[in-house]
Order: sequence, then C-alpha cells, then structure tokens
Amino acid sequence: EFMSISDLFLLPSETESFGLVALEAMASGVSVISSNSGGLSEVNIDGLTGYLSEVGDVKQMSENAIKLLSDNEKLEEFKENAFIHSQKFDLPNILPLYECLYEKLQTNK
Repeated sequence: EFMSISDLFLLPSETESFGLVALEAMASGVSVISSNSGGLSEVNIDGLTGYLSEVGDVKQMSENAIKLLSDNEKLEEFKENAFIHSQKFDLPNILPLYECLYEKLQTNK
C-alpha cells in the first residue's frame, strides 16, 4: 500500500542475491534506483525501469534520483516500464518456464 504511493524506491545494497524487494516495488508501479549488486541488473533495467549505479556510489545514486524526480515525464515512463517488466517475473508467467526447465532436466538424466 505504501509502496504504490511512492515515486521511486532507493536500494543501495552492497550485496543482493536476486532483488525481490526491487521487484515488489516495480510490481507496485514504482521505479527503482539501485546498486548493480547481484541480480539487481536483471530486475532493474538501467535507463528503462530505473537507474543502476556501482555498489557504494552514493553520489551517482543521488544524482539519478534527482534527475528522475526532476523529470515527471521520464518518471511516469519508468514507473510504467517498471510495472510491465515486473510482470515477467509474475508466477503465472514464470512457473511454466521452470516447469519446462525441470522437464528438460528429467529427460536428460
């Protein structure tokens, strides 16, 4: 509920496995400013759903946040793109891919 009224989500993680919290923000229609740690670059597409910065580059992250918050048209575009991209990871879309992978692994034993 609170996530969906946000303009952006800032995730400066030094370590991150997949980035589920970023994906949750995107599913709420919130663009993400994050580090490029772990799987975040797969979830948050730089220049499309938000911005990525090198781990620890707080200056770049703050500049990206200001840039995005200063351009309402770009912000709305990123928010829409974030929601659309998050649907790629939605259970009805991702489950058949996992099932297919498991079937291939079973037949290749």
